Amino acid sequence: MEPIETSERGNTLWIALHHPPLNVLSLKVFEALEATLRQAEGRRDLKAVVIRSGLDGTFSAGSDVRDHTRERAPAMLRAFHAVIRRLHTQPQPTLALVDGRCLGGGCELALVCDIVLASPRATFGQPEIDLGCFPPVAAAWLPRLAQRAAAEMVLGGAPLTAAEAAAAGLITRVVDDLEGAAGDWTARLAGKSAAALALARRAVRAGGEGPFLDALTRLEQSYVEDLLRTDDAAEGVAAFLEKRRPQWRDR
Repeated sequence: MEPIETSERGNTLWIALHHPPLNVLSLKVFEALEATLRQAEGRRDLKAVVIRSGLDGTFSAGSDVRDHTRERAPAMLRAFHAVIRRLHTQPQPTLALVDGRCLGGGCELALVCDIVLASPRATFGQPEIDLGCFPPVAAAWLPRLAQRAAAEMVLGGAPLTAAEAAAAGLITRVVDDLEGAAGDWTARLAGKSAAALALARRAVRAGGEGPFLDALTRLEQSYVEDLLRTDDAAEGVAAFLEKRRPQWRDR
């Protein structure tokens, strides 16, 4: 059985973790995720990537504890971080749908996505400290979202409820109907220019790096040198001025 299941709905690639019983993230899972994201990278027809669980009650219990030993950890981290790097630079906006437990590497995988939607019963935790370890992705990424919550999760190890994670700014929002909310988001993104989405996503990620004025200078340059050279930037302005719907070429 493959550790992930993929499907396409309209302009969205859906990736379901399917590694019973708890979606433990093994090297096989990481390799499958990285390959799937890499294949999607150059597709202008895709407007979003959704990552969810194919199991009930658990998004992921995290990386395999056996891979945290001194002998196996380096290979595990290289494979996992290859997925995280891919998610960070993916041109399509990424959404994580979290229902139930979302722990360790699974929590890192979800929270590095652009939009994180959680059910009321979802919990988010980084319990690595209880193994005498720390989570590199969480330590690098979560302070960019919420410094105090990052320290609480990484140092304390106790999970946060979905409501607590939302209040801290770690996730987008808590919803009763994950499928419905995801459908609303993917439909909204499907109506956008793929070229503009990719550049806007890159801009948001780059905007959080370094001092504000340095980021502003970089993004001004990207707007002039990258965005304004796309067909869709010209089409969007022309369509607005002509009071018609834009006809995106996704380039």
